[in-house]
Amino acid sequence: MLMQESMRWFGPNDPVHLSDLRQAGCSGVVTSLHQIPYGEIWSVGEIMKRKTMIEDAGMVWCAVESLPVHEDIKTGDGNYRQYIDNYIISLRNLASCGIKLITYNFMPVLDWVRTNLNYTLPDGSKSLFFEHLLFAAFDLFVLKRADAERDYSAETIQKSKIYFDSLSSMQKTVLEQSIVDTLPGCKGQTLNDVKSKLARYHNIDRAALKEHLKLFLNEVCPAADELGCRLVIHPDDPPFSVLGLPRIFSTEEDIRDLIAMEPSPSNGICFCTGSFSGREDNNLLKMFNLCKDRVGFIHLRSTEHPGGGDFYEANHLQGAVNMYEMICAIEEEQIRRIELGRADWRLPMRPDHGHVMLDDLKKPETAVTPGYSAVGRLRALAELRGVEYGVMHALYPKYLKYCELR
Repeated sequence: MLMQESMRWFGPNDPVHLSDLRQAGCSGVVTSLHQIPYGEIWSVGEIMKRKTMIEDAGMVWCAVESLPVHEDIKTGDGNYRQYIDNYIISLRNLASCGIKLITYNFMPVLDWVRTNLNYTLPDGSKSLFFEHLLFAAFDLFVLKRADAERDYSAETIQKSKIYFDSLSSMQKTVLEQSIVDTLPGCKGQTLNDVKSKLARYHNIDRAALKEHLKLFLNEVCPAADELGCRLVIHPDDPPFSVLGLPRIFSTEEDIRDLIAMEPSPSNGICFCTGSFSGREDNNLLKMFNLCKDRVGFIHLRSTEHPGGGDFYEANHLQGAVNMYEMICAIEEEQIRRIELGRADWRLPMRPDHGHVMLDDLKKPETAVTPGYSAVGRLRALAELRGVEYGVMHALYPKYLKYCELR
């Protein structure tokens, strides 16, 4: 199709194999060198090793997700200058290997946050879930963050205490792990690690964090321009403050601020419909049209909001996101780029956060990564491809010659 269908792969230890991705219909793979500590240089040798694995499986490495931004860059202290220099060297090494689409995020301390990685839906499949009351319980009674009470109402504090006291020791441990150590590619973060990182943000508000992002972009984008690379920032997930930390890429205002920070074409956006839909006041279509010229990568998923600030990953064609409307807008933008003769007209897309379902439910927990199961993402990709196929035939038949069906 017009979009380049891909899936995220966490490397050789991922329980989902490259052959599974190809059989699902992917022509692209989205991956990262998770074995390299944050801030260290990605060598040409390590990049080529991963690239060769993917190409030997009959696909291409279409996007890096992510080339992590070290915490020193986000806080603007420590060795941040050295880490920016290292980032630019890694960009050069990636570009020399032909890999020029690089995703990053600027979320402090924690990446995406959920309170339950195995929430059972009515049909028996499992989803990722964010429960406001349970997160408050973690913040107040597990992490015991200083002054956390200021961020919650008296009613929430009371209810979360009752909720927390009702949990077994095992349930409390699972809650901690679900929030602190969620990322499949870089396991091992502890509660003490989170506490140490939080302490560094004591005097950093939204304005300060945005200034640090601007500094990063002003330093890195000129090199990216020279190399023909595009940096695409992933939205905050969830798109609101957690643990008292500022979140700075969550809203329409944040998109406008990002574009104003750095005019370079390499200052791009990874448009994740799931992350942005975590705020019910976000108008996704308006937001996409505001920044469509800067979009370099697409994540398609949806969320359901049962109330009280809670949300969970919905089926891709249900929930808060009008997926037909979004795919129509994406196709329109790709066709606009074709007509302009732009080389970046084909946008890589991956279905995100699929449900654990069918045979994956019968596998040991170590064999299935919540949000990144094989079958759940296969279903999601099939549904999204079907919508795109219908849009192209109904609205843009003369552009079908540009479509790739794999």
